Amino acid sequence: MIYRGRSNSGQPGRALVAELGVDGADAELLGVLDAGFSQVQRRAGAWLECRPGCADCCHGPFPITGLDTRRLRRGLDRLSETEPDRAAAVRRRAAHAVELLADEFPGDATSGRLTPDESRLDRYFESHATLACPALDPETRVCDLHPWRPVSCRIYGPPVRFGKSVSPSCDLCFRGASKETVERCRIEPDPDGIEEAILTRMGVAAGEDWAVLIAHALAVDPVSIP
Repeated sequence: MIYRGRSNSGQPGRALVAELGVDGADAELLGVLDAGFSQVQRRAGAWLECRPGCADCCHGPFPITGLDTRRLRRGLDRLSETEPDRAAAVRRRAAHAVELLADEFPGDATSGRLTPDESRLDRYFESHATLACPALDPETRVCDLHPWRPVSCRIYGPPVRFGKSVSPSCDLCFRGASKETVERCRIEPDPDGIEEAILTRMGVAAGEDWAVLIAHALAVDPVSIP
């Protein structure tokens, strides 16, 4: 996977965080990401397979940031208020996933804090590639925390660029498309560096962006994760 680095070009993002604070800037970030994805959907048309019920990308663990964790927990708290049974099911699936992920965990298995060793992470993630995300409803194949999902989930599907780092599209998308078509649909989701500015405001040091897995974010006591 692509580990999004910090581009040091986030002056607009820093100004936004200074004006709106963490939660306000996060709301702005999600608006930017969703608008960018909608634009790519219109441009790609049938080449982009992403739609409710397509859950191929909802299998296999991957690291999320402290901002993603904050947002997911807020969403789970909201779901607990409106649909407590669904929220309880998410928590049960998360707790079960934590148990399944404990063997040879690349970091602190209790808190879920991950090692910064990318090669070790990639090997571990590959070994659990078929494990469903705990936020995924196994019957509907739709995310129970969709409005609060991590940034990686929001931008997955089309080819992506983060500064000098590029990632290919989902294997299910752009099958048979020309290179020109694929590149025309490549998206740079956060050109103003809003996410990195928020992480900096949260006290996350550069190089320590990747905090935990979704399972731990939803199952572990928040006090346990720095």
